Amino acid sequence: MKIRQIDVWQKDLPIQGPAYKMALQTLTELDTTLVRITTDTGLQGWGEVCPLGPAYQPQHAAGARAAIGEIAPHLLGENPLHTERINHRMHQALCGSLYAKSAIDMACWDISGKAYNSRVCDLLGGAVRETIPSYYAIGLSSPEDAANVAVKKQAEGYCRLQLKVGGRALEEDIACVKKVAEVLTAGTALAVDANRGLNVNDAIQLSAACRDIPFIFEQPCQTYEQCLHLRGKLHHPLWLDEVIDDLNALLRAVRDNAAEGFGMKQSRIGGISQMRTAREICAVAGLPMTCDDSWGGDLVAASCVHLGATVTGNLFAGSWIAAPYIDGHYDSQNPVVINNGVLKVPAGAGLGVIPDSALLGTPAMSLSL
Repeated sequence: MKIRQIDVWQKDLPIQGPAYKMALQTLTELDTTLVRITTDTGLQGWGEVCPLGPAYQPQHAAGARAAIGEIAPHLLGENPLHTERINHRMHQALCGSLYAKSAIDMACWDISGKAYNSRVCDLLGGAVRETIPSYYAIGLSSPEDAANVAVKKQAEGYCRLQLKVGGRALEEDIACVKKVAEVLTAGTALAVDANRGLNVNDAIQLSAACRDIPFIFEQPCQTYEQCLHLRGKLHHPLWLDEVIDDLNALLRAVRDNAAEGFGMKQSRIGGISQMRTAREICAVAGLPMTCDDSWGGDLVAASCVHLGATVTGNLFAGSWIAAPYIDGHYDSQNPVVINNGVLKVPAGAGLGVIPDSALLGTPAMSLSL
């Protein structure tokens, strides 16, 4: 089997309802990139990458397509079933740009599943659960508004909520955490996520002011070193997210005993192949993780679900997907949706999602043998 053609699409994903607010940016629309790999046997695989705007991290949407354009010619004629070889060829073709490579890696896993008539989760070692918990992120808002959303989302079945803080007066963050805590019901876990929006002093003060409220404190500060400085100074478990930008960073964090868990984003570290390794590292270290991505449609969501289904026992903290914030699906027959706070593993071979290319229009880029 050989890669015969690679097509790339650009698609806008408008956010429905109010803007999505975080400590360092406010978003009303995301720019996603879809990749389709066609083989000489006629099998096709799909991948997607959607950076969380241009100011969240170095990744940005136009950069993803430029990087794919640089990489794709080197993959024509390669066997997409050989994912290790594909990743090696991508690294030879272009240094860095792991996020762009993740879309190609995803498409190759999708093809592999179809070739072997297996789901991606089965190729990754097998699903330990057929439904996985999702969680909802409450954007930066007033304490009252955040509490109202928390009540609503618990009624919809979510058992884990993530509350955004940072980028504003510390007193408002503290009030917001306390107000949301008042409405949490038994069994609902809370993560307070600053997305790097707090300095070291403010992170220590927030944790101290809310010491009687159980939550995990996710990525409070900008850098790894700043977060490491917090060890022993917080009253809450510390999780790292944005600073874990490749497998070496994850290994370093485990070595340094830098965190009690990790919010893992597949595109940030290079795709499904790298997430499989991250899963094993966290399992050996006994540290929990999420299986998420920064943003994206059904393809990204399906990949997150397949990965999450393979994480053993209490080391899995859930998968966040963007579906509640965007309107529409790539595959109307097999949409990835959250029901009662959980996600079902897609049933079809590969990712289980086949986008309708007619809805995507003309590819932004096509390369073929």
